Amino acid sequence: MSAKTVPVWDLWPGEVTWQPMSPKLRTVWVLRSLLNLFLLAVVAAVPLGIWLGWRGVLWALCGYVVLAGLRAWAVARTVATWGYAEREEDLLVRHGLLTRRLNIVPYGRIQLIDLSAGPIERMFGLTTVQVRTAALGSTSEVPGLEPAVASALRDRLALRAAEVREGL
Repeated sequence: MSAKTVPVWDLWPGEVTWQPMSPKLRTVWVLRSLLNLFLLAVVAAVPLGIWLGWRGVLWALCGYVVLAGLRAWAVARTVATWGYAEREEDLLVRHGLLTRRLNIVPYGRIQLIDLSAGPIERMFGLTTVQVRTAALGSTSEVPGLEPAVASALRDRLALRAAEVREGL
């Protein structure tokens, strides 16, 4: 009898309803990525411009266009992999394009729940929920939520964490 190989993604909890991130998150992450690449291209263009003249600047711009296109495609695909689900005893957060990750956060281990939004996120009306647990340096994020959805998730998580702690 031969062993059947099952993809890791299929071994993950399938009985849950995954909540997707806002479609605006793709735009936010692509803008942030393109801004970082643009700064890198400017830094690269200066020494290339000194060394090779205008040709160096043109090479830096061509490199920027190619890298920006590839990065925008990869970021757009990565955003589609994010999702979260609330179960009876824990919060699940999945993400990852090449390396797929599943964070399982037991409600009883939650110590702190933060809401954060950088300048670009605020422009698009998005918020990130950060859940810190008792494990050293353990933080799970649920990015790209509308502020009302993020506040409601924070309140539900805080309530469930308090209920679990009272039951201990």
